[in-house]
Amino acid sequence: MDAFVTRRSQKRKTSDDFAVESHEESTDIKLAILASLHPDIEQEMLLDILLAHDGDVQATSNTLKSPSTPRSVKKTANNRIAGQTSLRAFAIDPSSGEPSPKKPKILSKKGQTLHLYDPQDISEHTPCTIIHNFLPAHEANELLFELLEESKTFQKASFKLFDNIVSSPHTSGFYVGSQKELQEQKDDYHYNGGRISDVRTLTPKLEAVRGRVQETVNSAIEEHIRTHHRGQKPRHQPSEPWCANAAFVNCYNGPQESVGWHTDQLTYLGPRPTIASLSLGVTREFRLRRISSFLPSSTSDNPDPNLQGQVSLPLPHNSLLIMHSTTQEEWKHSVSPSPTLTPHPVSGNIRINITYRHYRSAFHPKYTPKCHCGVPGVLRVVTNDTKQANGERERKENRGRYFYMCHAGNVPDPTKKKCGWFLWGDFDQDGNPRV
Repeated sequence: MDAFVTRRSQKRKTSDDFAVESHEESTDIKLAILASLHPDIEQEMLLDILLAHDGDVQATSNTLKSPSTPRSVKKTANNRIAGQTSLRAFAIDPSSGEPSPKKPKILSKKGQTLHLYDPQDISEHTPCTIIHNFLPAHEANELLFELLEESKTFQKASFKLFDNIVSSPHTSGFYVGSQKELQEQKDDYHYNGGRISDVRTLTPKLEAVRGRVQETVNSAIEEHIRTHHRGQKPRHQPSEPWCANAAFVNCYNGPQESVGWHTDQLTYLGPRPTIASLSLGVTREFRLRRISSFLPSSTSDNPDPNLQGQVSLPLPHNSLLIMHSTTQEEWKHSVSPSPTLTPHPVSGNIRINITYRHYRSAFHPKYTPKCHCGVPGVLRVVTNDTKQANGERERKENRGRYFYMCHAGNVPDPTKKKCGWFLWGDFDQDGNPRV
C-alpha cells in the first residue's frame, strides 16, 4: 500500500482515552487505530476519510463521531458501499462541527501516491474528466467481446531506445474510419520514424460507439473550459469541434503488461489535443504526474516539490476518461504493473483500452516538415528536461514552446541515426500552423 500523508504532532488522547501517536506512523498503523475505534466502518472508507484529513487520525476519528457524517458511511461490512463518496463530504469545520464549505486539501505529495475515485475530485485535481458506466451494460460487453477477438491478432510495437531495439510491454491495433484513410496511414504517416503496416478500419461496434464518444467529449470540453479556464480556452487549444477519426486499441493481458511514463505524440494531433480513453474489462490503475516545468509554482526556479507526487485513478470496466488539452504537454501518464487483479467476469485479467483521437487536417503528413533524413519530424514541446544546445538560460525562456526534430533515430534499425535537424514550430491561437 502506498504511504499517505503523515503529520508530526504530540501524543494526544481521543475522547475514548485511546492514545493516538501520529508522528510518522504508517498508513497500516493509522488504519488499525481507526478500525479499533470504529469497528463498524469498512477499511476502504476509513482510508478515504483519513486521506481527506491529510493523514490526521484525530481529525478523522472526530469526523466519524460527528452527527453530520453521512449515514451511508456508517453502514457495516455486510452492506457494502458501491463506490467512493466525494471526499468533500468528510471535510468538517473543527470550530462548529458542521460540514465545511471549503474543499479539503487534496494534493499529491513528493514520493507518494494520491488515490482518487470520485469524478468531481478527479476533475478538480487532474486535467481529466471521468464518466463511469458510459455505455449501456450490454453494449459495453458486446464491444468487449468484439475487441477481445480482435486483440488476438494485435502486435507489440518495436522502437529504438538508447540504441537498443525494444518492444512495447503490451499489444495494440490501430483503427481509422475508411479504406481511404487506411491507405493514407500506410503510405503517408510515420510513427517512431517509420511506417506501420497493420492499420484496420473501425469494427462495427467501434463505429457505433464513436458518435457517442464524440458528442460526450465535445460537451466535456466546453464544460472544462468554463469551470477550469474561466471560459477562455488555453492558448493553442483548437476551436474546431473534436472529431474521433482514429483509435488506438491497446490490450493489457495480465497484471504485468503495462506502459511506462509518457506523453502522446503531438505530430498529427497538433498542440493541446484532447484524447478520450474508453476502458473495458479488468480494472487497472492509470497514473498521472506533472511535468516539473508546468507545476503551479514553476514560475520560480524552485517549484514546490510536494506537487510532484503521483495521482492514481482506477479505470473500471465501461469508464470513459477524457484527457483535456493541458494533459499531454503538462503531465505524463502511465499504466503500471499490478501486483494483483480482480478478474473481470468477461475478460478475466485482460484490459482493453480504446483511445479515440482527433487527427487534424492541418497536421496531415503533407504539411509536416521533414528532416535531413527525409523523414517527417516529430512535434514536441520544451520542458525542463528538454536538451538545448544553447544551455539552461534558453531552455527556461522557451518552456512551453513547440519544435520539430528528427525522429529517424527511433526507427527499430541499429544503422539509423538522428541527423540533428531542429525547427521551431509556429502556431496561431487555435494551434494551427502559420503559413
